[in-house]
Parts: sequence; structure tokens; C-alpha cells
Amino acid sequence: PFFLSRQRGPAVPPTPSQTPCLASSTGFNLTSGARAKKAPCAARGGAVSTLRSPRSAAGRVSDSTAALMAASAARVLVSRAPTPAVHACVVRGAVRCAARRPHSSSAGPSAAPAGGGARGGGGGGSGAGTLGLSLVVGAAGGAVAYHTLLGDLREHPAYWSLSSALVTPALRLADAESAHRAAIAAASAGLAPREPEHASPPSLRTRVWGLDFPSAVGLAAGFDKHAEAPAALLRMGFGFVEVGTVTPLPQEGNPRPRVFRLPEDEAVINRYGFNSDGLAAASERMEAFRDAREAGGAPRGPVGVNIGKNKEGDAVMDFTVGAMRMAQLGDYLVVNVSSPNTPGLRALQRVGPLRELVSAVQAAARKSCEATQRPCPPVLVKIAPDVDEQGLADIATVVKECGVDGVIVSNTTVARPLWLQGKEKAQAGGLSGVPVRAKSTEVLRELYRLTEGKVPLVGVGGITCGADAYDKIRAGASVVQLYTALAFQGPAVVRRVKRELAALLAEDGFASVAEAVGADHREMPAALAAAIEQARESAEGKS
Repeated sequence: PFFLSRQRGPAVPPTPSQTPCLASSTGFNLTSGARAKKAPCAARGGAVSTLRSPRSAAGRVSDSTAALMAASAARVLVSRAPTPAVHACVVRGAVRCAARRPHSSSAGPSAAPAGGGARGGGGGGSGAGTLGLSLVVGAAGGAVAYHTLLGDLREHPAYWSLSSALVTPALRLADAESAHRAAIAAASAGLAPREPEHASPPSLRTRVWGLDFPSAVGLAAGFDKHAEAPAALLRMGFGFVEVGTVTPLPQEGNPRPRVFRLPEDEAVINRYGFNSDGLAAASERMEAFRDAREAGGAPRGPVGVNIGKNKEGDAVMDFTVGAMRMAQLGDYLVVNVSSPNTPGLRALQRVGPLRELVSAVQAAARKSCEATQRPCPPVLVKIAPDVDEQGLADIATVVKECGVDGVIVSNTTVARPLWLQGKEKAQAGGLSGVPVRAKSTEVLRELYRLTEGKVPLVGVGGITCGADAYDKIRAGASVVQLYTALAFQGPAVVRRVKRELAALLAEDGFASVAEAVGADHREMPAALAAAIEQARESAEGKS
């Protein structure tokens, strides 16, 4: 995007007849019609034509004509402005131009605006009108250039490379939370790279909970905490996106600094503490996304909502309120009882509190959907990787007894492996990334065994490549999510994980992700039986 904002007008303050396009990336001087120095975006397929302001034979246009043309240009082109900022720019230009009152040819020099370069009686009006028209058409041209050109560029491999090679390292120069906010802002503004529709390998498509996943590789909760950019993140190539954690009331979370990179370990420690814009703001954004998707203006792919409790208040009440509202908007709901940064939250993983909580959330979701006559979304539970053997068995019992639709394994860990190298390794909070990968996969594998493979599981924790995702799928995950790798490797990691995962599936003879789910559990008994048979034959041979 950096070259789209380069100024290509004159180096000295211009006269009205020299004023360049406000969105000068188009490379055209819209007043004179002269082509500026060749701009990169202007060279891409001729998508932006040279725009010339209408002039009479004398090279002038009346203010009234300019005002009418400016208003017309604004009406026609403002609908194509992709962001509120560009939209406002076009409108401001129209207002300025229309505000210029037409002057008769007998008007004196005083009628000309300061610095207007008036030439005789009617020159002042002509300069003002032409300047106003330049402002409007320039802004509108910028909107069209953005809408037409950037839409293509975001899918170009060079744009993806730029994001990973320049933008991601540049973001790492800022503190972790500021970089996080900048990434979300860029995505919500439409600057994130895009993957062409249907670009995911066909073998990664899957169906779980009655939902179609264009790809089994999704984005975990915690990145888009406030549901600001689900559409942009789906377009980036994720097969599904989970927003949140969303709490009923807005809350700031823990004091800053609260996010710390451990680059040597490809890990992050965070103690955000459920910072949230609150249910009202998040539901408004999710409603807009739902409406856009129903109208065909948003990409395919499920968007789940991760709900949580406020720091102060009753847990069951908070989760119930969240479920009542978000059941109408999310494709699935996640009951987050595993964040280490909210006091007392992990205690809800015990068998009694978890049974009560899950039952209340399921009832609230059903009641909400019955009132709106919408299908009830699946309800999942997200657990910690730090649960012990008995705790995991208790969770499996509640999942089966209450008919929980799925389990996400896992959240961040409070453990600190001795081999951590990052200087911030002693910070309090949840550790994510590579250090949690092995532990989360083993918990996933055991939970798949405890639930007999009958409950769909989501594998999360330390995925940096296709092999990591494949390990979790073979261990029992129906779909997988990543997050921390995105912070270190940039958007390109999404495409790479999918490409490598598809290759591994093909290498082992699986036509789809669904065929590979839990493969380790099927193959291990067979391998064990083969080993026993080999040992028996060997013993018989020796005898």
C-alpha cells in the first residue's frame, strides 16, 4: 500500500490550474489532464483512465457547471468509496465545490479567491469551480483506483510477499500490543492480503457440526477480539474465524504492558485479561457481517464467537447473557473457561461448575434461537493444556453427559518450560506458540480417546507449518486453528500451512481432512498388533 499514497504532484504550491489529484497515486493531474510521472498503479492494465476536467475553448468552466458536475461525480462514485475516509473525502470535495457561488463575467478581481490566479473578470469563478471539481473528481478517482486496483493487488503474490517481508517485520518494531492493534486496523480497512475464492486445496474442505469449512485451517480467538474484521480475515485464506473473547460489559482488561514476544522461542506471553468492547459493540459488528454475508457481500466460512465473563460478576449469568445474544449471530459459540488471566475462570473446568455452566449456556442459546426462528449454533468448550489426568477425564464426562458439540484444545499455558530463551519468559500470563505445541497435542490425543472419537475437536497451540497441523489432525482434531505464528511469520503462513497440509494428506493417501482425523488411533493398534506378531514369530523361530 505504501506506493499508493506517494505524492506525485508539483513540488511547489500549485495554482488551481495545476492542482493534482488528491489521490495522486493515479498519476494524473485531473485539472490539466496532463499525465504525471508514471505511477505503479496506473500501469496495471489501464484500469484507471485519464480524467480531464471539462473546459470550453477558452480553457474555462463556469462555477455552476462545475458544481453540478462535482455533485454528479460524487453521487455516482461515492458509493464505490471503500472506506469511510475516502467516502468523506469525496463528500467534502463536493461541498467545497458547490459552495462556490457562480460569478458573472462582470465580477471584479475581488471575486477571485486568494491565490486563485484570476485572469480578468470571470477568471476567479472559473478557478474556484475548476479547483472544486478537481477536489471531487480527484477524491472520487482515488476511490475508484483503490476499489479497482487494490482489489486486484491484494491477491497478487507480490502483495503477499510485501506483507510478510516488509510489513510484518516493521510491525515488530512496535510493542506487541500496538502491532496487534495496527494489524487489526489494517485488516478492517481492507489492506490485508486476499486469497482468491476457492483457492484452498479441495482436500482441506470439510464439514463439521453441519457447517461447511472451505478449509480446515482457521484463526483462533484472541486476534480479532472485538469482531472488527472477520470478513477480511476469511478473505486472507482462513477457512473459519473465531472472534472474541467477548464479555457482556466493556472492560479494559489488565494494565499495560500485557503482551510480550519471545522471538527466540516463537512464542508470546499475554495477560490481556479479557479486554473487550462489550457485547453491544461486538454484536452490532457481527450483525453487520451476517447481513453482508446473507446479501452475498461477505466471504464463505464459519465465524464463531468466543464468549467470556467480566472480571466482576456472576459467571453463569455472564455466559448466559453472551449466549442469548450471540447465538443469533455466530455460526458456533465457544464457552471460554480456560484463560489464565481472569481470576477464578479455570475453576469452572471442574466437573460440577462446568456441568452447570454448559447446561445454562445451551438452554440460553436454544431459547434465543427459538425466539428468532434461527438454527441453534453448536456450543463448544475451550479448555486449558494444564489440566491433569483426572481433570481431563472429568471434562470428557461432562462433554458426553451434556451433549457438548465440541471441544477446543487448547488455550495458553501457565507452565514455563526450562528451555525458554526469551528475555521476557518470566512475565506472568498465558504462554502460546511453539512451547505449548507438544502439550496441547497430547491433551487433544487423550481427549479424543476419552470421548471415543465421537466429539469433534479443534486443535490449537503452536501450529507453525503444515506438519504441525497434520499432527493434530491425526491425533483427533477435525479442524485446527493458529494465531501466534501469524504474528511472527505474517499472512503468508496461512497459505503455506494449507499447502503443506494438503501435500501431507496426499502423501499418506488421504483424499480429505476428514479421512485423516484420528488416524493415529486407528494405526497404533494395528502397528502394535503387528509388532506383537513379529515378536511371536521371532520367538518361535529361535525355539
